[in-house]
Amino acid sequence: MKEHLKELIDQALLDMRREGSLPREVNVPVAVERTRSVEHGDFFSNVALTLAKPSRRKPREVAEEIVSRLLHSRHVEKVELAGPGFINFFLTRHSLQAVVTQVLKHGRRYGHGNEGQGVKVSVEFVSANPTGPLHVGHGRGAAYGASLSNILEADGYQVHREYYVNDAGRQMDILATSVWLRYLELGGTNVRFPDNGYHGEYIYEIAREVRKGHGDDLRVNPVEITDGLPADGSEGGDQELYIDALIRRAQQLLGEARYRICFDAALNTIVADIRGDLSEFNVEFDTWFSEHELAASGSVERALEKLRAGGFAYDEDGAVWFKATEFGDEKDRVVVRDDGRTTYFASDIAYFLNKRERGFDKAIYVLGADHHGYVARLRAAASGLGEDPDVLEIPLVQFANLYREGQKVPMSTRAGQFVTLRELREEVGTDAARFFYVMRSHEQHLDFDLDLAKSQSQDNPVYYIQYAHARVASMFRKLEEKGWTYNQAIGEAALEQLAEPQEAAVLRALAQYPDVISSAAEKRSPHVVAHYLRELAQEFHTCYNAHQVLVDDEDLRNARLNLGAAVQQVLANGLELLGVSAPETM
Repeated sequence: MKEHLKELIDQALLDMRREGSLPREVNVPVAVERTRSVEHGDFFSNVALTLAKPSRRKPREVAEEIVSRLLHSRHVEKVELAGPGFINFFLTRHSLQAVVTQVLKHGRRYGHGNEGQGVKVSVEFVSANPTGPLHVGHGRGAAYGASLSNILEADGYQVHREYYVNDAGRQMDILATSVWLRYLELGGTNVRFPDNGYHGEYIYEIAREVRKGHGDDLRVNPVEITDGLPADGSEGGDQELYIDALIRRAQQLLGEARYRICFDAALNTIVADIRGDLSEFNVEFDTWFSEHELAASGSVERALEKLRAGGFAYDEDGAVWFKATEFGDEKDRVVVRDDGRTTYFASDIAYFLNKRERGFDKAIYVLGADHHGYVARLRAAASGLGEDPDVLEIPLVQFANLYREGQKVPMSTRAGQFVTLRELREEVGTDAARFFYVMRSHEQHLDFDLDLAKSQSQDNPVYYIQYAHARVASMFRKLEEKGWTYNQAIGEAALEQLAEPQEAAVLRALAQYPDVISSAAEKRSPHVVAHYLRELAQEFHTCYNAHQVLVDDEDLRNARLNLGAAVQQVLANGLELLGVSAPETM
């Protein structure tokens, strides 16, 4: 409908230019948007206000001429001017009612657009280090990334969902060493555990599996482990120096093959756990991309060579640096350390180049808010590689705080005191968790009310929406109980009987859905869909409570059943985008 109204305005402007009342060189984009209040019609345009200055006329005067030149449309009942020059369009009742037919015709495809047609997008999200279970902070990024991916697909984009597995580097070595020390402890060999090792119970579980599969094969003389090591942090030393020295000692004593037993056991166990956790959270990926394989393929070296070729890499103090400051970053960045090891950032540069080599037109990185410094850094890297930095999009997801009985749930990932995503799902359910995570903008902090998420009341938005879907299913069950049959064709022929104000409000809400998908995709904002679904559910509940559906009049009954079926379809469509189920009974 927006496009139709734009065409009407464009034709009027063309006539004005042809007759000289509008300068031929004056050409502004025509915007048509939905009104916020039914009193102002269904759509409005501010084109007269944008034309006023370049045409040197009063906006109201321009608006009056545009309206006088609008062609007749069977979809428009009337056009009114408002304020300084807004043009308000009121649609015909038939045009509003036709949305029911459109919804039932297109089903799950209703609302889908083609704005992103031909655009290949990589959406990377979660990508938590495989060093422990996912916590509630990861959950918000997972829900946002998965929902955004679904919405982009619904708007025509070719979406590739990717998890970047950080299976190389120092944190993984800390993890492997932690597992080895717990393995030794379970075998009766106690070695002081590092202050900044991984302390969770899951480390013991992995160590038990290592012992089960390898017995005492990984035992060494405990004196050899600690002999000559620096003091740990709590002993008055530097905990970072201590853990690094301990890692090197583990690698020396075990050798590569035996060290990899601990490394791979930890990596494979935790990645499998993360996969399962996310799958049960209705989050799936097309690719689990390995950082280790990225390095092994030569991609890192190739990216660094490209930086050197462009003159954006230099040597200093035995290290290799990227000239990030030339592209707006606050400082230059090390990509190869003085000991020859590449940095995490070098892998990040290579990973971005790899995405471009795979043909992605857009690379969306969903990151936590604590990665805000990463934005300028990666954009600088893109420029240094000769790529357009606008290919990159990095939405930052703010933190989520849990509240139970009005009290904030204390969490500290550093201290190992956090609520896992699995624990959250077990407490409130996947549906509530997925919806609550995206019902606020990802740019806002989220206070997650656990008690509200579990409640079965209209104050719980996901329950309220799902209840509307189930209520429609109940209507059809009651229809069968009465011995009546549903006839969609009769209902379509009788749509003009949907004349009550509450029914008109539902029709308007249904008609908005395609615009909601388009807006949510453009703004990268799944919460737009969440808000819409609650509004649609509210309009439906209001209508249902005001007007009986299963009336004796067959025409009206089937028309209202069609309206209910359309509401149910759109609710199911929207909930599916957010990874939430649409139950038939509640």
